[in-house]
Amino acid sequence: MTMPELNDLSAVELLAAYRAKTLSPVEVTRAVIAHIERREPELHALYAFDPEAALAQARASEARWLRGAALALDGVPLTLKENIATQGTPMPLGTAATLLSPMLEDAPPAARMKEAGAVLLAKTTMPDYGMLSSGLSSFHPLTRNPWDLTKDPGGSSAGAAAAAAAGYGPLHVGTDIGGSLRLPAGWCGIFSLKPSLGRIPIKPAYTGRVAGPMTRTVADAALMMAALSRPDARDPTSLPPQDIAWTNLARRVKGLKLALLMDAGWGMAVAPETAAAVQAAALLFEQAGAHVELLRPFATRQMMDGLDRFWRLRSWLDINALPPERQALVLPYIRAWVASGAQLTAAELFHAHSQIAALRDAAIAACAPFDYLLSPVSPVPAFAAEWASPLNDPQRPFEHIAFTVPYNMSEQPAASINCGYTAAAGLPIGLQIVGQRFDDLGVLQMAAAFEQMRGVQRPWPGPKSAC
Repeated sequence: MTMPELNDLSAVELLAAYRAKTLSPVEVTRAVIAHIERREPELHALYAFDPEAALAQARASEARWLRGAALALDGVPLTLKENIATQGTPMPLGTAATLLSPMLEDAPPAARMKEAGAVLLAKTTMPDYGMLSSGLSSFHPLTRNPWDLTKDPGGSSAGAAAAAAAGYGPLHVGTDIGGSLRLPAGWCGIFSLKPSLGRIPIKPAYTGRVAGPMTRTVADAALMMAALSRPDARDPTSLPPQDIAWTNLARRVKGLKLALLMDAGWGMAVAPETAAAVQAAALLFEQAGAHVELLRPFATRQMMDGLDRFWRLRSWLDINALPPERQALVLPYIRAWVASGAQLTAAELFHAHSQIAALRDAAIAACAPFDYLLSPVSPVPAFAAEWASPLNDPQRPFEHIAFTVPYNMSEQPAASINCGYTAAAGLPIGLQIVGQRFDDLGVLQMAAAFEQMRGVQRPWPGPKSAC
């Protein structure tokens, strides 16, 4: 049996090896850095990659292990999405229009990971203002999908998903306001949890915006949740501290009532291979004793059009506040998308914003009779790397988020886990598992159960020929 490379070891495996003194944080960090240096020229997943700083952190971690004072994630390699502030590092928000200034403090997720002893290797790339499900950016080089370099990793947590799939260490943190954790996770074949709103403190807080773990295994995400969910008063939306046994992932599936949503009510049609893979996943739960019921669509085009208009005006105001020369640096796709925001009246904005509540209420009501909901993450597999979205049309920018965005607005936890591959290209297909509000641990447990049921996965993608 071939032994895994050090960069492919999970956080659970690394911590066990550190405790047994069979590996050291410095040894592992060096191996991950070397792997990144081999892969990064073709993937472009990282920003502010700092090997020397990472090695300094690894040496400090090694010293703590030697004196018996190790922290929860001590010495485990980590990346953070570029829009999660880290003290001293500029935060371009994926766009060349940003004036670069060092950030003054660590945002809550960065602070929690630092307190847990994780070794920060780099930040990860994102598109302009995080408003694309794509690795396309006016600031960062084009980020590509490790499974197929002609394909996009998704976004906006583009670099984080690519880094996790490519083996840039086990721990990665992204953010999500409409699918930005789950979509790239699904397209890159990794695991991600979009937690309940407020479960992981974040700054700045915003409607539907969360941070979450992006990993290859559910157990590694659970380890991260134990650290990331610690309180931080800087987030006014954060939930009260709660003692949750995050690593208790055992769960009986028998007797659970599950909804299966295969028609989102609007957006792109579900590709046949995607539908088949998700339905096969639902059958595994059924064979394990769960009751699965097909759910009728609950979201409407009117709901998403309202949210789209609200986001367009918000983004138009941000971009319009820039000097003209900096506005011109924003991706043309983004500028074309926000342009109609300038014509919205106050009444139109009010009615658009009201659709957020309508979508929230519809999602909560639809899920109420069930323990969990199953659906595709994306209706289609990964698309062309150079495209801004699966349709690449700024007037139809959100047709692919119909299965993900409701649960941002309803504040429910939702995970993405791989459930299959396309026949011809071998591209991953994501299964979404949604829970009731605040049942983040239950969603992790359901994902862990499926992780066992789905069987052996294909090998993680290795280096490809340069594009």
